[in-house]
Amino acid sequence: MNKVKIGFLLVFLFLAFNQGFSQTYKFKTTGLSVAVKGDKGKFGEWSELKLVNILISLDTNKNRFVIYSEAIQVFEIVDYLPAEENDTDIVYPFVCKDNNGEDCTISFITRKNQDNRKQLYIKYDDRVLVYNVVNYQ
Repeated sequence: MNKVKIGFLLVFLFLAFNQGFSQTYKFKTTGLSVAVKGDKGKFGEWSELKLVNILISLDTNKNRFVIYSEAIQVFEIVDYLPAEENDTDIVYPFVCKDNNGEDCTISFITRKNQDNRKQLYIKYDDRVLVYNVVNYQ
């Protein structure tokens, strides 16, 4: 094969596999807690965990998260950051913009030392929301 044919083959394979890996992931929340940044620039205590049953979707085709709460929240994924792993956690971070245009970071965290419990963190400059989540079919 000449170089042009190999180039076309590689581009075709890249596009085929790239589409194959794009999909929608669904999660159901079981709890919500919030922390707010205080006057001294530090986050305060977490609020009491509120039991909630909300559907969350991560659509990699549309590059967005949607939280189907009473007021639907849409987060456009601006950047997919590299996954991080340490002894206790696996973190999948995303740089996002919410439906009001406000910047935030959304992170899926798997707590290895807590029976692989999954949490979704939405971190703004002045507040952090954490949802406990489970996979939803």
